[in-house]
Amino acid sequence: MSGFLGALSDAWAEIRVHKLRVLLSLIGIAVSVGALTAVVAISEYQRQFQTEQSDRFGGRAATIVVNVANDDGTPVDFDDFDERFARVSERFGFSHTGRIVGGMVQGVQLPDGVTEVGARLVDPMYPQIHREVLLEGRWFVDSDLEALAPPVVITEALWDRIGRLPLAQHPTLSLTGGAGGTYQVVGVVPRQGFGDEELRVDLLYDAYRSRVDALPEGAWPQYEVWVGAEQANEIGPVLAMDLRAGLPEGQTVSVSRSDWAAQPGALDVQATFEMITGGIAALILALGALSLINIQLVAMRQRVREIGVRRAFGATSGRVFFSVFLESLVATTVAGVVGIAIVVAILRSDWVVTSLFYGIQDVPPFPMRAALVGLVASVIVGAVSGFIPALVALRVKVIDAIRF
Repeated sequence: MSGFLGALSDAWAEIRVHKLRVLLSLIGIAVSVGALTAVVAISEYQRQFQTEQSDRFGGRAATIVVNVANDDGTPVDFDDFDERFARVSERFGFSHTGRIVGGMVQGVQLPDGVTEVGARLVDPMYPQIHREVLLEGRWFVDSDLEALAPPVVITEALWDRIGRLPLAQHPTLSLTGGAGGTYQVVGVVPRQGFGDEELRVDLLYDAYRSRVDALPEGAWPQYEVWVGAEQANEIGPVLAMDLRAGLPEGQTVSVSRSDWAAQPGALDVQATFEMITGGIAALILALGALSLINIQLVAMRQRVREIGVRRAFGATSGRVFFSVFLESLVATTVAGVVGIAIVVAILRSDWVVTSLFYGIQDVPPFPMRAALVGLVASVIVGAVSGFIPALVALRVKVIDAIRF
């Protein structure tokens, strides 16, 4: 142990003596290690961002979707199926269920006239199943069914069209058509990306149905159940059997998963992204290691006298080898730590992450895996770049100190 500590002390002393040369040679290593750390960290943020985006469209893992249709194309009695779905859900003990009807068009009275906008019908559980977070206000609650002015949630682009009135002032929208009337704006959905100008209004499913006798032609509910990912494969077939039991002849019920985790190759995209970007960073790191080896070999020729004198005063081959070896190892490790620290300081800023991934909601903490990968990489580079010069130093003899 004393020999190792002595070699480490010699290495640190050499780094301090040749600090300018060491600094110049290790800038590239620090940058490369920082780049590799950033790649791994950004891939984790990218994974979270894509998961959130997928959750908004397909539901969280694991979301089971139920559809019902008549084989002859005639309309389904959805009120009857609503009751069937509610009974089955209660028997299973589902805590998160909902209906969604998309693709509808609704006339809305805006300052510049009646404008047709997209419309959706949803249940109160929709934001939890689909990870929806509002820019302003709130989502629907069960008590909204008793409101005289039914609530609506609108997109930010539609909010701009009505003058971005503060929700505390209880702004309203006038809808035309069969479900026409006055609706109170209770929430605003933020833009999902740059250039998102979608005009859409979300209405509470039961509040809408209380005003119309039937859904518009071509619109039908999709029933959703959010369960644990480990239970989805077991619940799906049993749920399908229960819902199909006693159905009229010619009516079909389909049960499937819509969440991203159920899609084939869902994780392969992330793995490919990390492999490609990580490979590029590793290549840069390898070039930095080659540059450091070259500099160290040149430095060895300039330190022949120094090493020869040390051998003359009794330094063993092992002491010389480890002092040179640890010089590179310590230097690259310090450089790697500096590079990692800079990346951590940058990526721990929520502003930086949200700028890179516009719309991300749950910014994860800086992944320790990224820091460990960067640290291990810097140690490996230091070991490789120090091993060859250390072998060269072993070949230096006492007589070489006189020659040089």
